[in-house]
Amino acid sequence: MQAIGKYRWVIVTLLFFATTINYLDRQVIGLLKDALARDLHWSEKDYGRIVTAFSAAYAIGLLLLGRITDKIGTKVGYSIAISIWSLAAIAHAFVRTTFGFGAVRSTLGLGEGGNFPAAIKVVAEWFPKKERAFATGIFNSGSNIAAVIGPFLVMWIYESYGWRAAFIWTGAIGFVWLIFWWIFYAVPARQWRLGKAELEYINSDAGEGSDATGLGRVLTLRQTWALIAGRFFTDPIWWFYLFWIPSWLNTTFQMDLQHSWIYVSVIYVVASLGSILGGYLSGWLIKKGWAVYKARKTAMLLCALCVVPVIFIRWTTGVWPAVGLISLAAAAHQAWGANIFTVVSDVFPKNAVSTVVGINGMGGCIGGILFPLLVGRVLEHFHLLGNLRSGYDILFIVCGTMYLVAWALMYLISPKMEKI
Repeated sequence: MQAIGKYRWVIVTLLFFATTINYLDRQVIGLLKDALARDLHWSEKDYGRIVTAFSAAYAIGLLLLGRITDKIGTKVGYSIAISIWSLAAIAHAFVRTTFGFGAVRSTLGLGEGGNFPAAIKVVAEWFPKKERAFATGIFNSGSNIAAVIGPFLVMWIYESYGWRAAFIWTGAIGFVWLIFWWIFYAVPARQWRLGKAELEYINSDAGEGSDATGLGRVLTLRQTWALIAGRFFTDPIWWFYLFWIPSWLNTTFQMDLQHSWIYVSVIYVVASLGSILGGYLSGWLIKKGWAVYKARKTAMLLCALCVVPVIFIRWTTGVWPAVGLISLAAAAHQAWGANIFTVVSDVFPKNAVSTVVGINGMGGCIGGILFPLLVGRVLEHFHLLGNLRSGYDILFIVCGTMYLVAWALMYLISPKMEKI
């Protein structure tokens, strides 16, 4: 029996590093917020406007670059996206005004919006369905690795060379990646390093579905709206963990960033494992003979159930049990993400994958813009009452239930998720 070959995992490695760079570049401003505010005379409102500008541009980038990538292909489409965001990351070092920061931050968001649509399309091109969620889980774990290594790398550059150098160095990494991308990447049919047996394995479930992939057509499909619902209700929960967990640790256990980093790092390391294991689970069920969507749906239900225990965080008395509950929820979110991303390539033809990922990603961004408004109101209300922890307790209840809501809505909107 001829060995299948493993070149497709080289491609996943490239996607993993691209995603790590993507999250590293967006992290720098948050890690250096105090230094930037001091040097550039920002107010909290100024910083809030800059964050909002990034979020809005990111949502546009998801839709725009997703569609462009479907039109021109993954090699060039991904190259355009990472070139835009890397140039924008470096440009942060040369601006002197708040308006300038908002402009380059918007450009960064626009470029970074191209990462996931392109990466999911690459996975669809390079993997059969039974391996796609596992491959997605691997590259998606790069977002968590960035959260672990980012603070150490950025603070070392800052303390040694200043904040402007931090933007230049991290932005330049994208162009290093681009060299490897052009050397090692091509679609399978054009990749001379790929053996015949592996190419046949990659194409083992190809040739199904329709080519009706126009944007108007995509927006009329129940499958598209099911995926939008799945992202709208769950993406904001991940951003809540990213942006509010350090503050929650300070409120609940009276610790600053210097003391809380070990707990935050643990959360993201566990989340990385969840991303990989969640992708592996649905692939394992498919290999056992389960129908593709049944396997994805079951895996996502298990993920939704694993998030629920976070609602009991109000009864924890020590930091490690609380961090354990958040880590489980974060891991379940990443596992959920690995599967919901992969459902797109299960259901839609390859020449529409980036477009659909961009559309449902934009739905997640809208949720990510709205949910912080609720978070702010709840925390402000309980802060005035002198009981901020109760506000966080309520928010964790919301976080613990939204995945079941999303799962139920996806099932109601498109029960069978038929292939297009």
